[in-house]
Amino acid sequence: MSIVYFSHGGGPLPILGDPSHAKMNAFMTELPKSLEEPEAIVVFSAHWEENTIQVQSGEEPGILYDYYGFPKEAYQLQYPCKGHPVLANRIVELLKREGVQAALNPRRPYDHGSYIPLKMMYPKANIPVVQISLHRNLDPFTHLALGKALQPLLREKILFIGSGFSFHNMREFDFSGVEKEDPKNNDFQELLSEICCVEEYEPRWNAFLKWKEFPYAKYCHPREEHLLPLLVCAGLAPSKGKKVFDDYILGKRAVAILW
Repeated sequence: MSIVYFSHGGGPLPILGDPSHAKMNAFMTELPKSLEEPEAIVVFSAHWEENTIQVQSGEEPGILYDYYGFPKEAYQLQYPCKGHPVLANRIVELLKREGVQAALNPRRPYDHGSYIPLKMMYPKANIPVVQISLHRNLDPFTHLALGKALQPLLREKILFIGSGFSFHNMREFDFSGVEKEDPKNNDFQELLSEICCVEEYEPRWNAFLKWKEFPYAKYCHPREEHLLPLLVCAGLAPSKGKKVFDDYILGKRAVAILW
């Protein structure tokens, strides 16, 4: 099945009709047309970190409104999809088999890294979804290895989503939606896309181990939680990716990669 990393936008703004998210919204709405419809979706969200990798295992996870300062309708959004406890158990088994410490979490709700993009992609909410946390250590190797451990699942009709933001410096976003050329932003995005599209697995792995050496890496990601879902996807993907979105969100250039 497919693996995709995308920038999920600013909180609930994509769903609330924010004009600075119009291009992203159009991309997310059309994206499923280029994918085989999955039987399950696995999401690695930038908005869940734990000291041990945790896998959401509830039958019907709720919704976590993990944002603030938005209109009341942002706190009434729903995405009533089902969880997938059987798949969650298999994921934990695969991770442990490969030496990745992991645990089930039956109480974890969906955060906006899941339900906001999924409301655009699959509005019927008729596909079960399992979220997997990041590790709080924010270590590149840990997250590449997390992805690699799940490669046996690529034989199944599962869509893997890395939900983050390829640029995530909150002080530099323009919430008015003004698109401004930023050479630092551009240089980082170009190299990020180039490495994702490298044919060989090992060079991609080695490059992402040293992502902090990319030009302007810490400018684009003062804290790396929104980039790490991309590293999980890069570790999971056995072949090269393809850039499928490269445009402005909140005034900054962001990319999406499909494997």
